[in-house]
Amino acid sequence: MGGLPIVSLLVKKGILASDHTSVASMNLFVALLCACIVIGHLLEENRWMNESITALVIGLGTGIVILLTSGGKNSHLLVFSEDLFFIYLLPPIIFNAGFQVKKKQFFRNFVTIVLFGAVGTLISFAIISFGAMKFLKKMNIGPLDIGDYLAIGAIFSATDSVCTLQVLNQDETPFLYSLVFGEGVVNDATSVVLFNAIQNFDLTHIDSSILLQFASNFLYLFLASTALGVVTGLLSAYIIKKLYFGRHSTDREVALMMLMAYLSYMVSELFYLSAILTVFFCGIVMSHYTWHNVTESSRVTTKHAFATLSFVCEIFIFLYVGMDALDMEKWKFVSNSPETSVKVSSILLGLILLGRAAFVFPLSFLSNLTKKSPEKIALKQQVTIWWAGLMRGAVSMALAYNKFTRAGHTQLKANAIMITSTITVVLFSTVVFGLMTKPLVRLLLPSTKHIKGILSSVPTSPKFLSVPLLENGNDSDTDLGDPFMDEPKQGDAENGQMRNGITRPTSLRMLLSTPSHTVHHYWRKFDNAFMRPVFGGRGFVPFVPGSPPDQSVHLLQ
Repeated sequence: MGGLPIVSLLVKKGILASDHTSVASMNLFVALLCACIVIGHLLEENRWMNESITALVIGLGTGIVILLTSGGKNSHLLVFSEDLFFIYLLPPIIFNAGFQVKKKQFFRNFVTIVLFGAVGTLISFAIISFGAMKFLKKMNIGPLDIGDYLAIGAIFSATDSVCTLQVLNQDETPFLYSLVFGEGVVNDATSVVLFNAIQNFDLTHIDSSILLQFASNFLYLFLASTALGVVTGLLSAYIIKKLYFGRHSTDREVALMMLMAYLSYMVSELFYLSAILTVFFCGIVMSHYTWHNVTESSRVTTKHAFATLSFVCEIFIFLYVGMDALDMEKWKFVSNSPETSVKVSSILLGLILLGRAAFVFPLSFLSNLTKKSPEKIALKQQVTIWWAGLMRGAVSMALAYNKFTRAGHTQLKANAIMITSTITVVLFSTVVFGLMTKPLVRLLLPSTKHIKGILSSVPTSPKFLSVPLLENGNDSDTDLGDPFMDEPKQGDAENGQMRNGITRPTSLRMLLSTPSHTVHHYWRKFDNAFMRPVFGGRGFVPFVPGSPPDQSVHLLQ
């Protein structure tokens, strides 16, 4: 009771007032997240809508209500922070994508993914930068130097890999998903590296030495970031295999996997590497080694825990972007000449369309030269890849805020126009392009057959093991944890049984049959001979009496 007068005194002096406002804002925000989940579930079967667009619309509606109730002074509950986005919201999304990705499809298309994500981003960056320099200079929007134009190129070259998760289905279109999402991850990393390089390099005198330095810097960041993610993933696998936390507590296993994944991201940030690439490859390595070293209960827990964290962060991002789109502080600078902002947004959208087309189709042609007929990227698939990568999202928003605002605020007309134009592009591309992506995929690439259900009742990899088919013959990943396993041949009655025209694995030996690709064969030999005995993985999990039986292993024996 003696503490109550102190609390009332603090409230009277206004010391706790801001805390109460923050609590009220967070309560409303959490309620809106719940509403997004419920409404998204009700609209799940809708061919047009998805959770990201639902969250954007709810965010816009909430922003309008707040704007009206505050007398036009405010439209959002939280101030946008690049740290909030890059440090807390993005890591779970990218890690879960790596953890759940169909590794066979990803590594089979790895060269094409890097080609699109790195070379393609540079092509798009060049077209958007020089296009913005050519057209925006003729418009009276304020002083922008060459660094600003190059930053614009990096900002609008960043595709929205988060939205790709919503509009493409990994089970229905595994080939397209691996290409578009894998490219999106590499693209985001490339865009962030480009943006940071522009901030750090002296752009007043651009010569061959600067370009060479930039190329070497980019190569170093790409390789070092990937290596850090792989090493962290292997370290987590080794620690769990040696100490085997399952003997004591499932909670320790789950906690260690989460913390090691986040540690990889933060260490990468600490050394100014590409944290997006680091945590993505950490997720891939953990799903291949670490996930098989834990008990069955930990496997189920981690699978759903990572997916849940990623899902909530995705909804959080789109909900906030919707609310922040109506921030009056930024729009008041363009209220006198709204046509200027519309023109800038239209120019940027046109450059995005052109920049993406300029690399998707030529690079697809080059990629097809090195592939056999069934694995080539068909024209309809190229159109889908081009369209699905047009969406711009939170990465573009975060980079734009970093470049053109200070602590979320701006007092310059040119900066305000760039922020409002970025918001317009993000909203338009996400809603319009996002709405049309699902129907476009169904129109251009109708699935020939969908196989419902799971191969076994117990999860044998961090993802559900359905076996959908694609029109072009690209099969899904049923590798049961091995990123480089080939599918068994249909009609092999000795090693598998036929069901609905699909071979179902009946033994682990069948899955370890010699693949047709030499690289896969040598990788698997190296993995089985050196990596798995040290870091664990399938077949190397010690049995602990009293723990839940690993039914997935018994099913394969």
